[in-house]
Amino acid sequence: MDGEGLAIGRESPLGEDLALLFERHTADMHADTPPESIHMLPRSALVSPGIAFFVLREGGVPVGMGAVKRIAADHGEIKSMHVLAEARGRGHSRRMLDALIAHARSEGMARLSLETGVQPTFVAARGLYARAGFVESAPFGDYRPDPNSVFMTIDLEGAD
Repeated sequence: MDGEGLAIGRESPLGEDLALLFERHTADMHADTPPESIHMLPRSALVSPGIAFFVLREGGVPVGMGAVKRIAADHGEIKSMHVLAEARGRGHSRRMLDALIAHARSEGMARLSLETGVQPTFVAARGLYARAGFVESAPFGDYRPDPNSVFMTIDLEGAD
C-alpha cells in the first residue's frame, strides 16, 4: 500500500501474530472506562460474515487493526480500531480509518458510525474521526445514551 513496507488487508482476527494488538486494545478500553460503558467486541466475535476485519502491517509486523460491522443494509459501524502506541504519530491511524471508510463505500454503505469514549484517553481518536468528517450524532443501532460514550457518524455519499 505504501513505499515504507506498509500494507492494509483483510485478515482473520484470530491470526496468531495479532495477540499483542488485542491485548493492548483491551487494556486501553479498560484503562479508564467503566465496564458497563465498554462496547468492544471480543476477538472471537469479530469472526462473522457481517464483519470485515483489517490489519495494518509495517514490514510484515501487525501494528494496527480495525473492523467494519454491517448493522443495516446501508449502515456500518467501526469496531476495534487500534494502533500500537509505539507505532503512533506516523499516520497509521488515518491510514486504517481511510481503509475502513473505503471498504464501507465499496460495500454500498451510505453511512458509517462509531462509538468512542469521552475520557481523556480518547481525545486523539475523537480528533482523528472529526478531521476525517465524522460528526457527533445520536446513539445508533442498539446503543443507548451513555455519559461515557460519544457517538459519531459520517455520510459516505456526501463525504470524500
